[in-house]
Amino acid sequence: MGVSDENRWWSDERLRARFFDWDPDSGWYRRFFDIDDLAGIRVEDEEVFETVHAKVLELVAGGVLDGLRVDHPDGLADPAGYLWRLRGRGVEHVWVEKILHPGEPLRDWPVEGTVGYEFLNDATALFVDPAAQDAMTRVYADQTGEAWSFGEVALDAQIEQATTTFAREVARLRELHDVPGIADALAALPVYRTYVEPWSGRVDDADREAIVAARMDARLERALLLQTRTPAAMAEFVTRFQQTSPPVTAKGIEDTAYYRYLRLLALNEVGGDPARFGISIEEFHAGNEQRALRSPRGLLVTQTHDTKRGGDVRARLGVLSACPQEWGERVRQWRAVTEELRRDGEGGRAPDHQEQYLIFQTLLGVWPIDAGRLEAYLEKALRERKVTTSWVDQNHDWERRVKAYARALLTHRPFLADFEPFARRVAQEGRRSALAQQLLKLTAPGLPDVYQGDELEALNLVDPDNRRPVDWDLRRASLRALKAGADPDEQSMKQFLIWKALDLRSRRPGPFAGVYDPIASSGGVCAYARGAEVLTVVGVRDFDGAELDLGPRLAGRWRDVLTGEERSLRERQRVDGLISAYGFALLERT
Repeated sequence: MGVSDENRWWSDERLRARFFDWDPDSGWYRRFFDIDDLAGIRVEDEEVFETVHAKVLELVAGGVLDGLRVDHPDGLADPAGYLWRLRGRGVEHVWVEKILHPGEPLRDWPVEGTVGYEFLNDATALFVDPAAQDAMTRVYADQTGEAWSFGEVALDAQIEQATTTFAREVARLRELHDVPGIADALAALPVYRTYVEPWSGRVDDADREAIVAARMDARLERALLLQTRTPAAMAEFVTRFQQTSPPVTAKGIEDTAYYRYLRLLALNEVGGDPARFGISIEEFHAGNEQRALRSPRGLLVTQTHDTKRGGDVRARLGVLSACPQEWGERVRQWRAVTEELRRDGEGGRAPDHQEQYLIFQTLLGVWPIDAGRLEAYLEKALRERKVTTSWVDQNHDWERRVKAYARALLTHRPFLADFEPFARRVAQEGRRSALAQQLLKLTAPGLPDVYQGDELEALNLVDPDNRRPVDWDLRRASLRALKAGADPDEQSMKQFLIWKALDLRSRRPGPFAGVYDPIASSGGVCAYARGAEVLTVVGVRDFDGAELDLGPRLAGRWRDVLTGEERSLRERQRVDGLISAYGFALLERT
């Protein structure tokens, strides 16, 4: 809730003390991330919970809402207790926006699953060639001078956030327990937060491993593991520490490190790990099998209101992993022909080489783009990077020079003569990758979630760019034309795919609630069956001449959902001729 004087909950001291995480003696209150105007609410208090949830619980009870999406549960004192209270009040379906580090399982909470960032990052990584990691790392270092690993950049950014933006939260923790290294410990946790329960004494093995892995001061470690002689006195300290680590991690990694470490921007996504350079088909299958087992009704996304880039943009940028040497040569050439556009001033020539690297990738991901959108994005990106300018210490002269450089690129003929042909190739291959990821989202274990406007190709950047008004009339007209028999084009192919796949799910819901059956391939093909009735085939890379091992169970008569063509599949089925020009196929058993 807001903390302005006009807010009756805040202006009434009695209500403020009851409803908010607020200390009347010091004036300290728990903020929502780093937003001074928003204060945390004590939803663990039963009266507070009932008051602030009255309307939403009424809508659930009346059948208006089927379920709830809960964002940022890690900011609560007791996330598990809160979610169990929702279940006890009749909320059957809940999805949580919980950021899981790669390999970290979701806790045993009464939820359907997360909002889908794990799938998003797996699908993106599937189309990033792991073999290109070293080459892309060399190109990045050569062109920017950046030698740090992502882990080093992230840790430095988290410590920076803990000692600046969240200094008052750290000071509050030190008041509760004066031990050294609190800021470093907040930054060094290998997960967003732990879930130690001071009120019950519960410390899970996963929490113990995370705290030990942070290599913190021994006294701090003992306090967080409830091993002190006065655990009751440590209860608030442990709770506050666990509520502070998520914003430190989020602001340090997602809103700082992602703008400083630029090796391949496709991997700099919410819930992702830019150090994980691609995954194998087997790893992608393993993730889907886990989701089928643990959260078969979890959400699957390729874009949300919080993503740094839309799925179509990430798909384009992932293409760079297929041509690292050429990419490096292009960057060298673009830097050379645009050197005249850089401007001297206080702090040096703008943009710096890191910022140039960001601009070139951004243009490839969203081309074509108008100057207004590009400049707005760069202002945010530069300030989030917090090197040459920031939200707190804004360097308008530097920002002006960077924007002028980027704006000039849009009409600079020597640059465009080389950039545009390359951008067209990247866009064509990126479109194939983006559509393939959509198909995976629509047929993998879970519930597909299509973000507003993403029915057509959507070259969105981070908010507020991805919250621009959507042309719904255009999308309705496009869908009507497709249903009337029009052939899909490059712009409407995504909508055609979504329509056909969702229609299949509505006609044959059984397979999508059933088994996920990975299919072995002799080449780079990601294929799986759902309930032996639906077959998804996606070419990832190097799949010419590949064969699928369907076996007797899946051999037989099938219908291509996208073309209507009847097919007879063999036990050993060649992919050539089975998949479309876009590199994928969706079939249903006849």
